[in-house]
Amino acid sequence: MIDAILDKAESGLDLSVDEGVLLLKQTDVDVIEKIRQSSDRLRQKQAGETVTYVINRNINYTNICEQHCSFCAFRRDESDEGSYWLDWSQILEKATDAVRRGATEICMQGGLNPTAKVQESSLKYYQKLVETIKSEFPELHIHAFSPQEVQFIAREDRSTIAEVIVGLRDAGVDSMPGTAAEVLDNQVRKILCPEKIDAETWIEIVQTTHQQGIPTTSTMLSGHIETSEQQIQHLEKLRSIQQSAQQLGLTGITEFILLPFVGKEAPKPLRRRVGHDQPILADALLLTAVARIFLGNWIPNHQPSWVKLGLAGAVEALRWGCNDIGGTLMEEHITTMAGAIGGTCMEVETLQTAIRSLDRPYAQRDTLYRLLVCA
Repeated sequence: MIDAILDKAESGLDLSVDEGVLLLKQTDVDVIEKIRQSSDRLRQKQAGETVTYVINRNINYTNICEQHCSFCAFRRDESDEGSYWLDWSQILEKATDAVRRGATEICMQGGLNPTAKVQESSLKYYQKLVETIKSEFPELHIHAFSPQEVQFIAREDRSTIAEVIVGLRDAGVDSMPGTAAEVLDNQVRKILCPEKIDAETWIEIVQTTHQQGIPTTSTMLSGHIETSEQQIQHLEKLRSIQQSAQQLGLTGITEFILLPFVGKEAPKPLRRRVGHDQPILADALLLTAVARIFLGNWIPNHQPSWVKLGLAGAVEALRWGCNDIGGTLMEEHITTMAGAIGGTCMEVETLQTAIRSLDRPYAQRDTLYRLLVCA
């Protein structure tokens, strides 16, 4: 049965949800190795041998947030010790430093800070975040604001989702992160992030973003309370979104990133329920391989999280279907504050050395996977 499923995938056909679940439930090491090898062959066919990376910088502009997700150690109330809200000069200073270090991309995400509306409309605040950078560095690609942030702006300003997305696009947003997806199952979300948008709203916002000509990424937060069935159903939703985008001739989703749960500093109720503080590498690698097999016909670029898995784990994921090792980030706060082991910054030379250990070529890319510098 497993051989037939893998043969089907390698012949170019899409798997069913049931077939994906069956792959994820394998425990025999020899069978899992077959799945790994199949995912690696599909990676080579769909994305090639070259491992890519992007020079980028994260700017988490505030950790003040109205929501209380059960996995989050980053958010603060405004009155809490350690809360912050970057001003325009700090935003520009970080962007300037990123350009000096060769960045082609700025990624911006932050807490849902209701104070942003006090001074002006929420949309105008988010637009100014973008315009502050674009006015000085118009060549930088701005990858910013999750579907949750889009919904927050729309709610605060009593605007439509489309109005917000158009406003962000016109301010200079070039692409949007497909974060806040967690797992696209409302039963899981009621426990994991009960104040966040539901799965249907997340999908609506991503599809509207695509329709306005803005590509997105896609993610899954894995390894907590979700089942194998819920993991594959999440992937099936992403596949369906991408199929719809491509039917309209749109770029849609540029990449899939697996984000294994890190719970060392997360709120205690979820930590106790999950039972582990760091990702279980074997589980993450099997899901990485199955994601390639399930999504690769439609989303060919797959990336691990070196922040969550550590660099060694991320390099291993390149043998399990991934073709990209991610970005330099320069500073990463959200996962690091949850107790991740990977660190907050990765130098280009470190990424290149790690890729060379696999005897594969590397290349710098931009956010949309256009190659810039090859080995």
